[in-house]
Amino acid sequence: MQISAEYCSSVFHEVIKTYHLTDDVDTLYPFEGGQSDIHHMLMRKCWIDCVQWHLEDIIRRPDLPAPRFIEIKRRIDRSNQERTDLVEKIDDWFLNELKSVSVNKDARINTETPAWALDRLSILMLKLWHMDEQARRADAEEHHRAMCSQKYSVLLDQKNDLCASINSLMEELEQGRALMKVYRQMKMYNDPSTNPELYKSKS
Repeated sequence: MQISAEYCSSVFHEVIKTYHLTDDVDTLYPFEGGQSDIHHMLMRKCWIDCVQWHLEDIIRRPDLPAPRFIEIKRRIDRSNQERTDLVEKIDDWFLNELKSVSVNKDARINTETPAWALDRLSILMLKLWHMDEQARRADAEEHHRAMCSQKYSVLLDQKNDLCASINSLMEELEQGRALMKVYRQMKMYNDPSTNPELYKSKS
């Protein structure tokens, strides 16, 4: 499989850095690559996270007009579904990579799949970027910068722990000591056949 958490975090960092060249939620996705290529999927996943992070900032503006609020909320909903679909596609990639592994009879099942663990890492890389940004804000008070600098250190420690955990999971999966079992998210509120507010409105 030959994929590490450090490699993934470097991919995420590059995407985050590229997004902030424009820092605009309407910037078109700037990378090229095959839809089923793991590198491209990781980049696309992180780009979705970058845009959604800033949409979440925008929607919290107290002066945001109601029509704009609704527009952004609907966009966040679509983004969440796109993110979920892509994470599950990344898990499909891992399943394919592991299909020849002989799984031990006593193999454990992890609380989350590799792709959902990487989803956490992508968000954590965004937190690190923005907390570092706050820690260096020239227009903020010293107390604010010091507090954010302390939080950045905690996030960095969390990142190191998460990377170690992801690498351990990858190793266990490759050696058959862990079983990769995928449960789809099955988000009911986005499905017009399972969300009563949607199917009742048609009757």
